[in-house]
Amino acid sequence: MERKTRVRFAPSPTGPLHMGGVRTALYNYLFAKQRGGDFIIRIEDTDSQRFVPGAEKYIIEALNWCGIVPDEGVDAEGRVVETASERHPHAPYRQSQRKPIYRQYAEQLVADGFAYYAFDTAEELGAKRAEMEAAGQTFIYGQTTRMGLRNSLSMPEAEWKELLETRTDWTIRFKMPENRVVKMEDLIRGHVEVNTSTLDDKVLWKRADELPTYHLANIVDDHLMEITEVIRGEEWLPSLPLHYLLYEAFGWTETQPRFAHLSLLLKPDGKGKLSKRDGDRLGFPVFPLRWVNAEGEVSRGYREDGYFPEAFVNLLAMLGWNPGTEQELFSLEELIGAFSLERVVKSGARFNAEKAKWYNKEYLRKKSVSELTDLYMPILESKGVTGFSRDYVEKVVTLIQERATFVADFWDIASYLFVAPKTFVEKDAAKFWKEENYTLALKVADFILGFEGEFTKENLEGPLEEYIRSNEWPMGKVMNCLRLALVGASSGLGIADIVTLIGKEEFARRIEYIKTTL
Repeated sequence: MERKTRVRFAPSPTGPLHMGGVRTALYNYLFAKQRGGDFIIRIEDTDSQRFVPGAEKYIIEALNWCGIVPDEGVDAEGRVVETASERHPHAPYRQSQRKPIYRQYAEQLVADGFAYYAFDTAEELGAKRAEMEAAGQTFIYGQTTRMGLRNSLSMPEAEWKELLETRTDWTIRFKMPENRVVKMEDLIRGHVEVNTSTLDDKVLWKRADELPTYHLANIVDDHLMEITEVIRGEEWLPSLPLHYLLYEAFGWTETQPRFAHLSLLLKPDGKGKLSKRDGDRLGFPVFPLRWVNAEGEVSRGYREDGYFPEAFVNLLAMLGWNPGTEQELFSLEELIGAFSLERVVKSGARFNAEKAKWYNKEYLRKKSVSELTDLYMPILESKGVTGFSRDYVEKVVTLIQERATFVADFWDIASYLFVAPKTFVEKDAAKFWKEENYTLALKVADFILGFEGEFTKENLEGPLEEYIRSNEWPMGKVMNCLRLALVGASSGLGIADIVTLIGKEEFARRIEYIKTTL
């Protein structure tokens, strides 16, 4: 009987969630939803030394903002998320709450001969490492060194059993088999083979905090939570042989999940993994949401920078996946229908900050004027702009929607439609405010103020241009001179758009201001 698809995203709360982590969550989500399966969020908080307060809540909030909502897991308040009406048998979903589970499995591996107790102190291991490096060798705790170190394989039974009772700093290490080829399959990279002679005896469980390492915890939890596919970053590919061997040691090969390792997100120049430093240096965020660390340092977020979550998700989906068509814009539902691991690329995906902006611009164009007005009204309030009707703001949004990349751009593009300019771009003024242009612009202003038809763009635009042409005045110079008076710069909307929107009274005030200023 075919198992129901169950995948998990298992972040560690050691800081803000990198956009590469969001992409991993997204690919897991798309894979599960396409197959009618479950997407689980599991918090892997076994690294107590690197735990960062607030990181778990940040992770859940970031995924919720993206629309990547779990079927099982924990929410931003730490509550269990369940789709079933009854309590889900796979809870809890935070590894620190599953501590009693792991020791029994680690001890089982020791009892079955697949693991052993190790009592070496950090100082002893450091001395051994230095000794071997002095001899021109690389120290690896494993097949060639384990019998010369302090563990239950090299010590008399009575001695190591006593240490189990009296010491609290011992560990359980996996006993890597000697000179064996581990044959593995990856859904993205294909067949992979590794000889165990190159691998060390990884720590699986630590007595000091009674917590497992990633290797043991994720294998045990994936098994108990009935995970069918593990889709994770390529940084875990070197650990795959150990994970295969752990499934074998536990006797779980029949239910072992399939693995897929995703390529890295690369710097814009393609040289190395995309990092926060790259974003700081080049001026773009690498985190979905704003993050403030313990020292008060602020990292930008895509949400706070004005990106729509749909644009951010679309961008991430295309960083490492190719739909096989020319289509670039996908809703989340469309991504669910189109996604496949077969079309995920093996090589790293280069991040392009300008492409990210392009996605947001395209999604802004798809938004309704009403929705954009809802988003713009609070920005106007923050600027101290009041007294304008919603109808007026909607008219402004309609005129400038195609020009913007972010909603915040609306103010930069057309603040002059709400507030009269008091300063003017110096180079534009030097170019267009020459006496001959200024004199003609004032005559055009008089024509506009004296226009007797219905004061709309459609009614004014034609007669205005005809008036200038019939007098054989230079259209560009006159219009730019007039626009400078209305906008503060020579660039902006058409004169007919501006004057019919702000109205004759405001238009007259701005012309009078220019007359008294120049």
